[in-house]
Amino acid sequence: MRTSRLALPLLVALLSTSALVAAEKKPIDHETLFLLKSVGAPAPSPDGKWVLTSVSEPAYDEKDELSDIWIVPGDGSAKPRRLTAGKAGESGASWSPDGKKIAFTAKRDGDEANQIYVLDLAGGEAQRITKLTLGARGPKWSPDGKTILFQSSVWRGAADEEANKKLNDERKNAKSKVRAYDGFPVRQWDRWLDEKQTHLFIVPADGSAAPKDLLVGTKLVEARGYRGGGGESSSDSLSPEWAPDSKSIVINAMTNMDIAAYAEPALHLYEVSVAGGEPKALSSGSISHSGPSFSPDGKTLCFTTTAGEKVLYAHDRLACAAWPWNGAARQLAPKFDRSVSSFSFTPDSRTIYLSAEDGGYIRIWSVPVAGGEAKLAIDPQQGGFRGISIPEKATPPALFATWDSAVSPAEVVRIDLATKKKTTLTSFNTEKAAGIDWQPLREFWFTAKSGRKIHSFVALPAGFDETKKYPLLVLMHGGHANMWTDTISKRWNYHLLAKPGYIVLGTDYRGSTGYGEQFTLDILGDPLRGPANDINEAADEAIRLYPFIDSTRQAAAGASYGGHLANWLEATTDRYKCLISHAGLASLYAQWSTSDSIYHRELMMGGPFWEKPEAWLDQSPTTYAKQFKTPMLVSVGENDYRVPLNNSLEMWSVLQRQKVPSRLLVWPDTNHWILKGEDSRRFYEEVHAWMEKWMK
Repeated sequence: MRTSRLALPLLVALLSTSALVAAEKKPIDHETLFLLKSVGAPAPSPDGKWVLTSVSEPAYDEKDELSDIWIVPGDGSAKPRRLTAGKAGESGASWSPDGKKIAFTAKRDGDEANQIYVLDLAGGEAQRITKLTLGARGPKWSPDGKTILFQSSVWRGAADEEANKKLNDERKNAKSKVRAYDGFPVRQWDRWLDEKQTHLFIVPADGSAAPKDLLVGTKLVEARGYRGGGGESSSDSLSPEWAPDSKSIVINAMTNMDIAAYAEPALHLYEVSVAGGEPKALSSGSISHSGPSFSPDGKTLCFTTTAGEKVLYAHDRLACAAWPWNGAARQLAPKFDRSVSSFSFTPDSRTIYLSAEDGGYIRIWSVPVAGGEAKLAIDPQQGGFRGISIPEKATPPALFATWDSAVSPAEVVRIDLATKKKTTLTSFNTEKAAGIDWQPLREFWFTAKSGRKIHSFVALPAGFDETKKYPLLVLMHGGHANMWTDTISKRWNYHLLAKPGYIVLGTDYRGSTGYGEQFTLDILGDPLRGPANDINEAADEAIRLYPFIDSTRQAAAGASYGGHLANWLEATTDRYKCLISHAGLASLYAQWSTSDSIYHRELMMGGPFWEKPEAWLDQSPTTYAKQFKTPMLVSVGENDYRVPLNNSLEMWSVLQRQKVPSRLLVWPDTNHWILKGEDSRRFYEEVHAWMEKWMK
């Protein structure tokens, strides 16, 4: 094809402009990454015309961080605008049924803890409707718009707010700070457990009366093993949902958390009457039931279920029951082999859309409420959807979610369910992301020697040149029931790790999620050796596929389960020039005996240590201490109770004893994750310096 003389100058100009734009892009740095705004799950109005989202603005100094609620038209016809602007931040917005007001959580002047506020969107200041000693969270309007439910912490045995305040003051002012326990567990993530419980409250939406505790004095909360939610959060959630008639609330809770040292506790559904009285148990047995949600027509209650006793891992499955509850629940899409992350009903109550991990992405499926199998409805092709929500009165039906990828920070999107057209409603980070020199992740599959199909992502450094050679960083995810996702992470960011000129390889080893339940269970009895084999084989395959990888310079790094694997690689191979281990175990027994969660480790190994010591020792890195030789950077948070400090100290001691070049990083006031800005910056500097030292 011949180019005309008139078109040629235009073509040259366009090419020059493109080159200039590319040249203006800069490699990602820590400040750019850390200061990206965090966009929360969307909360659409009942008619879908407006959408609320919380936007957090990080800062290196925590006191300068902001978190406010923004509002944007549901059709994308205008830009978002800030709706609240408190110094301490606002979150957890919930719409009134008529779409005229919102309730949210905030800590404003005069508040000692977060409280519930109500804002009339027609104008005026937000009205505080709670004032509780230990704060309030998670407001939700009743269907009739008269009442708001919320959750709050209460000291065990406190009969009312006055007693709660008295007990709180006594514990705060006690001269002896001893902690005393008669059962398990005693710690969680980064805190020692105390006698505080999560209770369910209601309060008139106009604030005309004091909040009412619906659980105080009930046998439910008096049970020794009572716990709201699953126990992974410092504010265990009851996941409350209003019944259609506004006369009761369905929650999930457990009453047998005290068996956690030797069995798997189970969450169950309870109906709590607004009038008071003992909550009615809806589910029972060893299978957990959680996350209740009602269909718009009020005839169906759906929730997720997971396997319980003596099962190491099971998908979150979707189940439904007729409402009012008759005890007969049925599983939806029984052949669907992915774990349900979030779900929402269509306005006609006939279909549920659900999100789930799938091969490195988070896709959306649809399933008929009446029964049938799940069908892939929305394939992002890149990245994934989170926090999906479908307004019950939206016309035409639309789904709202956040969407992000490894090169696109999360933004709120609207998807027309009829046409599947996606409209991006916010652009909080779009301009900043456009100025970064980064490329979408590459991916590949291969068949391992075990016969399993293994998936990997590959991240490239800024200024990547296909003709050059680059060292390889093998990155191992924590979990194990987790997967590498096409998303932006601040803790182990693919592109920031790659910045000095590394190819980053993230492999989903056996035991990962997103590849079917059996794939996740294939780690049973083989927690380290098998997954490590998958990782090493994936590195070999990457080297075979990509000529730009320098096979003579390889490093490996990981945190949590990835840290366990890094320690295992120290014990079993010398292929890597150096290793980085954050929050990794040194021996299976030490991790079992000191972690805040222990019984699932016995399920992993087929019995306790004293029954099968050979199996536990066989897959403990320090068992092979005489083979330690690879330079290693060891890192741990001093307040990490999931993989406690002693594990890293044990690994460090053995490395020093064996005269292996090593460096220890201990992060005070840090838990399982390195979250503070300056700590995070230093961590990346240490990792890059360690790799530079050993892979020049």
